[in-house]
Amino acid sequence: MTFDVIRSTAGSRAASWIGLALVVLAASLPFWAPEGSRSSWMHEFVEIACYFIFAMMWNLLAGYGGMVSIGQQAFFGFGGYVMLMLGNFAGVNPFVAVPLGALAAALIAVPVSFVAFRLQGGYFAIGTWVIADVFRLSFANVSAVGGGSGTSLTALRGIEKATRENVTFWMAVACAVAAIALVYLFLRSKRGLALLAIRDNEVAAESQGIDVRGMKLAVYVVAAFGAGLAGALYFVGNLRISPDAAFSVNWTAFAIFMVVIGGIGRIEGPIVGALIFWALNKFFSSYGTWYLMGLGLLAIVVTIYFKQGLWGWAQRRYGLSLFPTQRTLRL
Repeated sequence: MTFDVIRSTAGSRAASWIGLALVVLAASLPFWAPEGSRSSWMHEFVEIACYFIFAMMWNLLAGYGGMVSIGQQAFFGFGGYVMLMLGNFAGVNPFVAVPLGALAAALIAVPVSFVAFRLQGGYFAIGTWVIADVFRLSFANVSAVGGGSGTSLTALRGIEKATRENVTFWMAVACAVAAIALVYLFLRSKRGLALLAIRDNEVAAESQGIDVRGMKLAVYVVAAFGAGLAGALYFVGNLRISPDAAFSVNWTAFAIFMVVIGGIGRIEGPIVGALIFWALNKFFSSYGTWYLMGLGLLAIVVTIYFKQGLWGWAQRRYGLSLFPTQRTLRL
């Protein structure tokens, strides 16, 4: 008996071409956007790209790895601070310091994991939150980086505003695309299958020869790298950093919101969630407390009536899958 292994669909192939066209269109925005609104649009894109990358990494960690963390802002802030210190004190170009900040976040995640992995379930979630607060208090007591009030990124003073904004924008586009591509390729690999097995049942996965601890550590480090990348990119665009902004639990709260709304455990989930979050933030953020209450109410409604998220509901109803990770046998 012969059979074929189907790893893509007509819809996913069409989505690839549409996605490529959208990336090209987005990357060319500095050349065609109206001059009066160009700067604000690019700044908004950089901000939502950082939220999206952060949410994508949280989805990889919790949605695929089963490790629900409320403290990923520890690596977000750490990446931002490392970028700033390299730029202000070591003379490194801040744009070059962005991936270095992400790498530093990945490296610090290794010793942090020795503490975090001692905890399980809800204790792990709360423990990561405590770890993030330790990071916040530590940087708040370092006077060289402004202490509790924070400091500005002075290394970009010699670069023209237009050049700075364009490069930051293009870096955001590249990082967002890279985050999607790397997560997609990882989940289609054997390691991705191993990660899903660990999420479903650690004992069964270990009985099949999977290195559970090693795989969880790898995913934890990769998620920290992505969070650090988002943090470094965000504060390059923001030009100022403070402990309360860098290590705020709101980063993880908004990431969880985007993943839950879009669909946890799906690559499309953070994409859909990020677009919804951007629209809500764009048009309703001026309402302050009512806006936050609205986000919470929306999250409650989705979790009650769309348990798999909006994209999960659409996928189950219409069979849509832009990034298929399953393998289908066709006789």
